[in-house]
Amino acid sequence: MKPIIGVTPDFNAGDRKEWGGPEPTYFLRARYIRAIEELGGIPLVLPLYADRATRRHILHNLDGLLITGSGPDLPPSLYGERQRYPFGTVSERRANFELDMVHLARQADVPLLGICGGMQAMNVACGGSLFQDIPSQVSEPLQHRQRTPATNLSHSITVTPGSLLRRIVRSVSMRVNSSHHQSVKAVAPSLIASALAPDGIVEAIESPTHRFFLGIQWHPEFLFDRHPLQRRLFEAFLRAARATDRAGR
Repeated sequence: MKPIIGVTPDFNAGDRKEWGGPEPTYFLRARYIRAIEELGGIPLVLPLYADRATRRHILHNLDGLLITGSGPDLPPSLYGERQRYPFGTVSERRANFELDMVHLARQADVPLLGICGGMQAMNVACGGSLFQDIPSQVSEPLQHRQRTPATNLSHSITVTPGSLLRRIVRSVSMRVNSSHHQSVKAVAPSLIASALAPDGIVEAIESPTHRFFLGIQWHPEFLFDRHPLQRRLFEAFLRAARATDRAGR
């Protein structure tokens, strides 16, 4: 049986010209769907329900959850800070849905993979914080918004020994692409950092007490078809999803 993977979309409430203009619009890059589909899963784009009982019902029918990246940022108020820089923020509808789905997935032990903004949502949902803007808040950072296409590798990361990520990629280091200006600042108390960039920026987080609860800062959906280590991330996620016992929840 192919595992059913819920995939979170972005949402334009009607104030973004590039995403549907004045009409409320769901928006999702096809590359996320392609990665799940081509590697043996069934991707299901999720509606951003506000009702928690409905969210539980949705999760009950999933084998895994993929929280995707986003152009806008999470509102800093969600991690107890005022907004210091003039960047756009993700819709309240999406933020509320994703942060709650992180909690529900942890409670039900549903495999969860967060990519880029998805990793940041995982950290905030679990009580961590973010750098609102790396160039403004970090001394001598790498260029984390690479100037080359995201299909190119940008910089190396060091993978934490004994971590889930280390078991997946089976390497002490790897090269990744980079397309973000925010990152994890304080890692949530229940999580660990499982990869670091050379400038100290956290590139992956995970829960050591769940079978698959992993957030990564880079975008493997651009890379999986040409780079084996990137492919292993999705393959491991889908293996964990295949082992999900929906009936036992």
